Amino acid sequence: MAILQKHGKNSCPDLASIKENPAEKIAQAGSQKKWAESSQTWTRPVARIWTVVLLLGTCLLYCARVAMPICAVSMAERFSWSKRETGMVLGSFFWGYCFTQVLGGYVSDRVGGEKVMLLSAAAWGAMTAFTPILAHFCSQPIVSMTVSRFLMGLLQGVHYPSLASLCSQKVLESERGFLMSTVGSGSYLGTLVIGGLGSLMLDLYGWESVFYVSGLLSVLWAYCMWKYLLKGEGPIITLESLGSAGTQSKLSKRNWLRLFRQPAVCAVIITHLCTASTFFTLLSWLPTYFKDTFPDAKGWVFNVIPWFVAIPSSLFSGCLSDHLISQGFDTASVRKLMQFFSMGVSSVFTLLLCGTNTFPTAVAFVSATMGLTTFSHSGVSVNVQDLAPSCAGALFGVMNTCGAFTGVIMVYLSGYLIEASGSWASVFGLITVVNLLGLATFLSFAEARRVDIDLAKGRHHNIHI
Repeated sequence: MAILQKHGKNSCPDLASIKENPAEKIAQAGSQKKWAESSQTWTRPVARIWTVVLLLGTCLLYCARVAMPICAVSMAERFSWSKRETGMVLGSFFWGYCFTQVLGGYVSDRVGGEKVMLLSAAAWGAMTAFTPILAHFCSQPIVSMTVSRFLMGLLQGVHYPSLASLCSQKVLESERGFLMSTVGSGSYLGTLVIGGLGSLMLDLYGWESVFYVSGLLSVLWAYCMWKYLLKGEGPIITLESLGSAGTQSKLSKRNWLRLFRQPAVCAVIITHLCTASTFFTLLSWLPTYFKDTFPDAKGWVFNVIPWFVAIPSSLFSGCLSDHLISQGFDTASVRKLMQFFSMGVSSVFTLLLCGTNTFPTAVAFVSATMGLTTFSHSGVSVNVQDLAPSCAGALFGVMNTCGAFTGVIMVYLSGYLIEASGSWASVFGLITVVNLLGLATFLSFAEARRVDIDLAKGRHHNIHI
């Protein structure tokens, strides 16, 4: 008689392996039971509450992140910064952002993503609120602002890895798409909020008010999360908690090199790398494209409409993916379908931009492109949780770090192509090629079965009795 046993949060150890080494395997069974108990999934009402709270947190994250770009012109005039100095301040964020992705995910996997997220939110919220004070009371504002933005990047770099870790441990597989898509739409919502209200505060009360309001609201969000969701439980992370975390009793024995040799894991990393780099390229160059191609166009139109489209599109993709999985469709197939829309169909609209000569049509194509790219929240972004829920935070950190570095390279390369060719078609062609490369990799090698098990002890999921 053969019993199919899938490794998951409630999985039992291999019975055959227990016979080989009873003492060791019984101890492992106890640790696995402890892990299962400590990482129980949320009920649906609790998951919905957390979804709203995390959506608001991501929105505030982007409000604090975009505060500096919005105020950069006013601050440059106030402190007599050159374009180069302004660029140095703005760019310092991304260098800090790259360094804490993996560490944040690793710590989240061991002590809980909610604790890491809470501590980081309180820290970057306070940093945002104190930014005007640092600017005014430091003798060299350019130095203090560069350092503060670098620290902001360090602190905010842990947000998405801790979110991935939290989702993998607390959310059912059939509901992860909706949560990640909903929370992911918070980035677009935050950009719209700070772009509208932030610009209004900037004109009425000065650039300092933008930092004060966004920073204090972020600290307030962290306090409410601690008070009402964590019930005042101390979010202190100690070395002892890192060393004895029950949720990750197997990580110390895992061969990470062997994990990264898994084709499905490599496919996720490569696909996310391509997705992030093309998104950063569009985000960075689309305003310039509209200014060059349609110089008389209103900036608020092409800076606002695509983000309004992206929010419902992201929510729809999450609902669609979870519905298909709940109806019995294969999880891997659903993830591939979502990524096909994100990278395949969106590339069609990107290429159509090369031949358009009317402003409304260009806005429509860009809105369709940005809306479809949000489907990746229910594709590759969730797939890492399917593959390795016990270390999803660390893996997502690796993905985000690779995506950030390649995004910077793609942005610079696109600028070179524009100068060399004098045509935007070369940039849109590059985006399409990178998208199709990532999509082909994902369609060929992506899976949804767990691979974060000790392959040396058990390669198969079948137990023969």
